[in-house]
Amino acid sequence: MNVLTTAFDELAPLHRPIMVLALRGLFDIAEVATDAVDTLANDRVAPVVASIDPDPFYDFTQERPQVVLDHAEIRQVLWPENEFRIARFPGKAHDLVLLSGVEPHLRYVTFADAIIRVARELGCEVVVTLGAAPEAVPHSRPPQVVGSSTNEGLVRALGLSRPQYQGVTGLVGVLQERLDRAEIPAVSLRVGVPHYLGNAKHPQSSAALLRHLEHVLGVPTGHAELAEDAMRWRSLHDEAVAEDQHAAAYVAMLEHDYDRRMEASMPTGDDLAAELEKFLREQRDDG
Repeated sequence: MNVLTTAFDELAPLHRPIMVLALRGLFDIAEVATDAVDTLANDRVAPVVASIDPDPFYDFTQERPQVVLDHAEIRQVLWPENEFRIARFPGKAHDLVLLSGVEPHLRYVTFADAIIRVARELGCEVVVTLGAAPEAVPHSRPPQVVGSSTNEGLVRALGLSRPQYQGVTGLVGVLQERLDRAEIPAVSLRVGVPHYLGNAKHPQSSAALLRHLEHVLGVPTGHAELAEDAMRWRSLHDEAVAEDQHAAAYVAMLEHDYDRRMEASMPTGDDLAAELEKFLREQRDDG
């Protein structure tokens, strides 16, 4: 089954590309992770170089297409999009291959293998998946980002943990296992989002993911562009909590617990970037 359309033939070589992806669905609460990837492509030329055909992968009673009228009032049907874009960063350590898509309902292995084919054909050195999950954390404190990898070199270089989760999984869990089989180094970054906010936007968490990416990859991620949005949503969240004394007491308890805990034990940004480059250099030498 050919589900992937590519436009690689006329593409100029990328500079040591890294793939960064997020999929809207079970492990992207409030679309925090996909918003982060979208921000990476903002205000820059980011052409589409590949796309995955949606038809085999979705139950369209759950992920319904939309009918819209274009500027000429011609009806169009919009389907779930999974398009790979490239973002070049002249003079920086890496170019990026970006996917901000929609988690499929069906044929996880076929979908994951399409992502791996793009990573292989474009020569991606690492695949980074972004996710967001509800946690018992206060909205009034900096969001915490945790990283994991099954690659021992990356675990040592970046101070990551090995995945310990057991239970139901989504496409990203399947993709990580397929990347292991394909011997493509992969990192999973996940940010905690205050669970009591439901599906309300939380650009602070998107910015936290981007800050970690910027430290590690050495490319500008545009996280500062989210500052105004983050302040606006922080104000809305403050107001909502202040109107409910039980919610205010609960958030105060979360703040107390947060302040007692140590910050995530991750190296400094400069150390992370240096260790990643050392790891990739050793990978190329081994190859």
